[in-house]
Amino acid sequence: MNLTEHDLFDCKMCGDCCKGYGGTYVTESDIARISDFIGADCDTFARDYCRMSGSRPVLAQAANGYCVFWDQKCRIHPVKPAMCRAWPFIRAVTVDAQNWFAMANSCPGMRTDVAPADVLACVQQVVSIR
Repeated sequence: MNLTEHDLFDCKMCGDCCKGYGGTYVTESDIARISDFIGADCDTFARDYCRMSGSRPVLAQAANGYCVFWDQKCRIHPVKPAMCRAWPFIRAVTVDAQNWFAMANSCPGMRTDVAPADVLACVQQVVSIR
């Protein structure tokens, strides 16, 4: 079965992927885009909206555990980080298709009524073109 990413995932804008420990890594390009979008310089953005995870910056979390930019919806959606744009088509699924089904436990937009081999083929295709 040849599935597209739209066959497997329909974002419900629930914010479940915006909550929890682990962090959303941001690249220099992400920081520049988001900084421009919110009207901040990159240094201010990094200081006020990021935390370090090892040697890499991640978006800070608010006290409620959500990303600092989540407020019933993503306030930076048009310029969201590459990590967010990729969800749920991530490399971990290409290693083991069962990761898709584990992730789907907390994401109502992900289909689980599809054979693992079909999920794997679709995710591999999406990851290879990004």
